[in-house]
Amino acid sequence: MALITAAREVFAGAGYNAPLSMVARAAGVGQGSLYRHFPDRIGLALAVFEDSVADLEALAAEPGTTLDDVLALITEQTIASTAFINMVSAPPRPDPRIVEVRDRVARLLEGRLSEARRAGRVRADMTADDLVMAVGMLASLLANIPAAERPETAERMWRLLRSGIEP
Repeated sequence: MALITAAREVFAGAGYNAPLSMVARAAGVGQGSLYRHFPDRIGLALAVFEDSVADLEALAAEPGTTLDDVLALITEQTIASTAFINMVSAPPRPDPRIVEVRDRVARLLEGRLSEARRAGRVRADMTADDLVMAVGMLASLLANIPAAERPETAERMWRLLRSGIEP
């Protein structure tokens, strides 16, 4: 759908609080069309974010996928669009729709985290919520630096975080 594609591009470039008129313009539709399909900003952002979560769920369901594989994809998605990760990582008064998406991400992380714990690759007390918080921290950091610097910065941050994750 053109609105979702436009929203992904606008939010990635101008942030989550970009005027929705920019999204409508980028999609080549009027604001009325945008609001008919997505009555609020959260609904539009969640429609875009849904694709990313579906990709994560598909990867996590593949046999042999590790926690590192899932975190690598989350990192790629975060580098591409910090706005969406920030939206679900720590909203001040979470919308139930955001909580549901955040919980889906936590559940898929928990599945891979359990395997990593059993294999001794992460500390026994590490939780999926800890990882969601780490991703939120990463997104906050990346949101404040130029896009070209994000991949290297993300790699450096994960190196630092791993020292607290690994046993």
